[in-house]
Amino acid sequence: MTMDLTLLKEPFLESDIEWRPQRSGVKKNGEPYAMTLAYVTNRAVMDRLDDVVGAGNWKNEFKVSPNGGIICKLSIKVDDEWVAKEDGAENTKVEAVKGGLSGSMKRAAVQWGIGRYLYKLPATFGKFHDFGKNSIKVNNQWYKYDNPTLPSEFLPTKKGK
Repeated sequence: MTMDLTLLKEPFLESDIEWRPQRSGVKKNGEPYAMTLAYVTNRAVMDRLDDVVGAGNWKNEFKVSPNGGIICKLSIKVDDEWVAKEDGAENTKVEAVKGGLSGSMKRAAVQWGIGRYLYKLPATFGKFHDFGKNSIKVNNQWYKYDNPTLPSEFLPTKKGK
């Protein structure tokens, strides 16, 4: 099987992207703000690896990092040789171990170029309104907001993944 590893770097569908608030507060005019970060879901990473290199040509291995987080070694079989790249993440507040495993795998995937383009995304902010799908607590008050939408240049140009 001939594989084109450059396909790992292709943009993802918007449905494969999740958002996380990075910084939030209240502006001088009293309006809330939430700067958000876009990241690829772990399932989308696994699907991309399956699609580009084949389900039997990649593997992940995990170990505890020196500070108690998780390190993921993500290996791809290239010309009958396993090539590995690794990165780590802290355990998360919700589903600590599962979150740490997913986070470290997504970070290791970035080492292969998967989702790396999202680091070039300009500053993005949630859209606050009374019927937002997400909630965030700012200065002891809850606000509702919707995630931003990705600019078209951060989406696939053709149908598919």
